[in-house]
Amino acid sequence: MRLLMNFLSSLVGLYSLLIVIRILLTWFESTRYSRPAQILSRITDPYLDWWRHTIKFRLGILDISPIAAIISLSVLQTIFATIALHGRISLGVILAVCLNALWSAASFILGFCFIVLVLRLIAYLGNRDMYGLFWQTVDTISRPLLYRINRTIFGKRIVGYMTGIIVSLAVLAGLWVGGRIVVSLLAGLLGGLAI
Repeated sequence: MRLLMNFLSSLVGLYSLLIVIRILLTWFESTRYSRPAQILSRITDPYLDWWRHTIKFRLGILDISPIAAIISLSVLQTIFATIALHGRISLGVILAVCLNALWSAASFILGFCFIVLVLRLIAYLGNRDMYGLFWQTVDTISRPLLYRINRTIFGKRIVGYMTGIIVSLAVLAGLWVGGRIVVSLLAGLLGGLAI
């Protein structure tokens, strides 16, 4: 049983690596139509497409469904590895692994949003040319984010742009720190459950 679980864990890990390589290759136009990229596409795209079409995760113009796909594989790999190591697994450990995986995705998204808002703040303070493609992308992501956070915090009150960015950065940092503490406590409690 342990040998089978080790094999499955390794197989899932290899598939995760192929997905990461596939995603990275899409960033380079010249490699999209190469023979290795086409083979990799046939292997990984059915799984990625299922996530894209079934569970639509978007952050502005960015499709983040591949993150959910990779995290799901990571959870599965951790479950296989735990069974291989201990010979069994408890429901509490499975729940703790799932909770940590969800937090990993949420933490990544919070960090990404924080970086985008820091870039927006730097551009605002430096009076950068906001018409380039990079800054348009930053604005496309930051505008709805700033709107939602400021609307939640300030209601219908109008606040200055700089105040809105700083408050949004503080909210994201607070969510990250608070989330990390809560998830650590809950995962510790769940991991201790024996079923």
